[in-house]
Amino acid sequence: MKRYNITVNGSAYDVTVEELEAGAEAPAASAPVAAPKAKPAAPKAAPAGAQGGVKVEAPMPGTVVDVKVKVGDKVKNGDDIAIVEAMKMENSIPAPCDGTIASVNVAKGDSVNTGTIIATINA
Repeated sequence: MKRYNITVNGSAYDVTVEELEAGAEAPAASAPVAAPKAKPAAPKAAPAGAQGGVKVEAPMPGTVVDVKVKVGDKVKNGDDIAIVEAMKMENSIPAPCDGTIASVNVAKGDSVNTGTIIATINA
């Protein structure tokens, strides 16, 4: 038997795999038992007093391939905040208003779900 720790869509599972000899039949499958879920990573905290009033959320699940802004940057409505790859397509995440970036809550390589806050803006 070999044990593996596998993460699927952000949920961690501890699985055991039995190796079979050539020609051996697999035993009847028992009901799967999910391992306790790992705690999700804590969101990156914004500096005190820097929480913005306008949240920029991911419109779809995917992977952040680029973050175009940093805290303190001035943005205009429609400026790119980040690029999220979903289904092998790169999608630009635009600023919904003019303002100053108060926090950036993701980094390049992070996985995001629909509604994940990418950044906040002080309008």
